[in-house]
Amino acid sequence: MKFKALAIGLLLAASPLFAAEVDGNWAGSLDTPNGAVEVKFTFKADGARLTGSTVGPDGMTMAIKNGKVDGNNISFTIDLDMGGQAMSLPYTGKLEGSDLKLRIDFMGMPLDFTVKKVK
Repeated sequence: MKFKALAIGLLLAASPLFAAEVDGNWAGSLDTPNGAVEVKFTFKADGARLTGSTVGPDGMTMAIKNGKVDGNNISFTIDLDMGGQAMSLPYTGKLEGSDLKLRIDFMGMPLDFTVKKVK
Protein backbone atom coordinates (compact mmCIF):
# COMPACT_ATOMS: atom_id res chain seq x y z
CA MET A 1 0.00 0.00 0.00
CA LYS A 2 2.82 2.40 0.87
CA PHE A 3 4.55 1.51 -2.39
CA LYS A 4 1.44 2.41 -4.41
CA ALA A 5 1.12 5.74 -2.63
CA LEU A 6 4.81 6.47 -3.23
CA ALA A 7 4.55 5.52 -6.92
CA ILE A 8 1.49 7.73 -7.43
CA GLY A 9 3.21 10.59 -5.60
CA LEU A 10 6.29 10.29 -7.82
CA LEU A 11 4.17 10.24 -10.98
CA LEU A 12 2.27 13.34 -9.89
CA ALA A 13 5.51 15.11 -8.98
CA ALA A 14 7.03 14.22 -12.36
CA SER A 15 4.08 15.46 -14.46
CA PRO A 16 5.35 19.08 -14.52
CA LEU A 17 8.61 17.73 -15.99
CA PHE A 18 6.70 16.38 -19.00
CA ALA A 19 4.86 19.67 -19.37
CA ALA A 20 8.12 21.66 -19.32
CA GLU A 21 9.25 19.95 -22.54
CA VAL A 22 6.91 22.25 -24.47
CA ASP A 23 8.85 25.33 -23.27
CA GLY A 24 10.66 27.21 -26.01
CA ASN A 25 10.31 28.22 -29.63
CA TRP A 26 8.59 26.02 -32.22
CA ALA A 27 8.24 26.41 -35.99
CA GLY A 28 6.71 24.60 -38.94
CA SER A 29 4.23 25.12 -41.74
CA LEU A 30 0.51 24.71 -42.16
CA ASP A 31 -0.88 23.59 -45.53
CA THR A 32 -3.88 25.69 -46.54
CA PRO A 33 -5.95 25.88 -49.72
CA ASN A 34 -3.89 29.00 -50.58
CA GLY A 35 -0.55 27.23 -50.04
CA ALA A 36 1.79 26.60 -47.11
CA VAL A 37 1.89 29.17 -44.30
CA GLU A 38 4.86 29.40 -41.93
CA VAL A 39 3.87 29.17 -38.25
CA LYS A 40 5.89 30.02 -35.15
CA PHE A 41 5.05 29.62 -31.49
CA THR A 42 6.74 30.39 -28.18
CA PHE A 43 5.46 28.40 -25.19
CA LYS A 44 6.08 28.48 -21.46
CA ALA A 45 4.47 25.90 -19.18
CA ASP A 46 3.94 26.66 -15.50
CA GLY A 47 2.37 23.54 -14.05
CA ALA A 48 -0.96 23.11 -15.83
CA ARG A 49 -0.90 26.68 -17.19
CA LEU A 50 0.45 27.43 -20.67
CA THR A 51 1.40 30.91 -21.83
CA GLY A 52 3.15 32.14 -24.93
CA SER A 53 2.65 33.74 -28.30
CA THR A 54 2.51 33.21 -32.03
CA VAL A 55 3.26 35.41 -35.02
CA GLY A 56 0.34 36.24 -37.29
CA PRO A 57 0.42 36.41 -41.08
CA ASP A 58 0.97 40.18 -40.80
CA GLY A 59 4.05 39.69 -38.60
CA MET A 60 2.33 40.86 -35.43
CA THR A 61 2.86 38.90 -32.21
CA MET A 62 -0.35 37.55 -30.66
CA ALA A 63 -0.65 36.13 -27.16
CA ILE A 64 -2.09 32.68 -26.67
CA LYS A 65 -5.05 32.57 -24.29
CA ASN A 66 -6.66 29.94 -22.09
CA GLY A 67 -3.51 27.80 -22.36
CA LYS A 68 -3.52 24.45 -20.58
CA VAL A 69 -1.06 21.59 -20.19
CA ASP A 70 -2.17 18.06 -19.30
CA GLY A 71 0.81 15.71 -19.50
CA ASN A 72 1.87 15.73 -23.17
CA ASN A 73 -1.37 17.41 -24.29
CA ILE A 74 -1.82 21.16 -24.68
CA SER A 75 -4.68 23.45 -25.64
CA PHE A 76 -5.01 27.19 -26.18
CA THR A 77 -6.81 29.81 -28.25
CA ILE A 78 -5.67 32.68 -30.43
CA ASP A 79 -7.91 35.72 -30.91
CA LEU A 80 -7.82 37.29 -34.39
CA ASP A 81 -9.37 40.29 -36.08
CA MET A 82 -10.46 39.14 -39.54
CA GLY A 83 -11.33 42.40 -41.30
CA GLY A 84 -13.22 43.81 -38.33
CA GLN A 85 -14.73 40.47 -37.32
CA ALA A 86 -13.37 39.01 -34.06
CA MET A 87 -12.55 35.33 -34.23
CA SER A 88 -11.22 32.92 -31.62
CA LEU A 89 -9.28 29.93 -32.98
CA PRO A 90 -8.98 26.89 -30.69
CA TYR A 91 -5.83 24.76 -30.88
CA THR A 92 -5.10 21.36 -29.38
CA GLY A 93 -1.81 19.56 -29.49
CA LYS A 94 0.23 16.61 -28.35
CA LEU A 95 3.95 16.41 -27.75
CA GLU A 96 5.29 13.27 -29.44
CA GLY A 97 9.06 13.00 -29.11
CA SER A 98 10.58 16.05 -30.80
CA ASP A 99 7.32 16.88 -32.63
CA LEU A 100 4.43 18.95 -31.41
CA LYS A 101 1.38 17.83 -33.39
CA LEU A 102 -1.21 20.59 -33.47
CA ARG A 103 -4.79 20.85 -34.67
CA ILE A 104 -6.59 24.11 -35.27
CA ASP A 105 -10.31 24.40 -35.79
CA PHE A 106 -10.79 27.07 -38.46
CA MET A 107 -14.49 27.77 -38.88
CA GLY A 108 -15.42 24.12 -38.37
CA MET A 109 -12.62 22.83 -40.59
CA PRO A 110 -9.87 20.99 -38.67
CA LEU A 111 -6.33 21.55 -39.90
CA ASP A 112 -3.51 19.34 -38.64
CA PHE A 113 0.16 20.30 -38.71
CA THR A 114 3.42 19.61 -36.93
CA VAL A 115 5.96 22.00 -35.48
CA LYS A 116 9.46 21.27 -34.26
CA LYS A 117 11.51 22.91 -31.54
CA VAL A 118 13.82 25.64 -32.82
CA LYS A 119 17.24 25.72 -31.20
